[in-house]
Amino acid sequence: MLKVTHRELIDRALAEIETLDIEQAEALLEDDNTLFVDLRDPRELQREGKIPNAFHAPRGMLEFWVDPSSPYHKEVFASGKKLVFYCQSGWRSALSTKTVQDMGLDNVCHIGDGYRGWKDSGAATEDLS
Repeated sequence: MLKVTHRELIDRALAEIETLDIEQAEALLEDDNTLFVDLRDPRELQREGKIPNAFHAPRGMLEFWVDPSSPYHKEVFASGKKLVFYCQSGWRSALSTKTVQDMGLDNVCHIGDGYRGWKDSGAATEDLS
């Protein structure tokens, strides 16, 4: 028997993080001080495309890429930009936002309806080529 379900983890994260709706996220698309971070699996990106100019950070590598003491650190996470995480439905991005917030990044949020909501709204997307 699990001590905590995935839904409880997500609900706990949502209580402590900033969640953007599609309209709020879309308003940040042209902001040079904002970086969209796509957490989905590479196959999801190939199949469905992504938000224009989003940086791809596979969920499994996120903590290592964020931590400056990690040999896998990516400078993009030390840029000081507002990071807007997203996944397909908002679950992985909620957990990821909470995790990096706990690690010390404070200018982070996520898209509550995920890429599915983004795409369904008609917001701009780009295919991987």
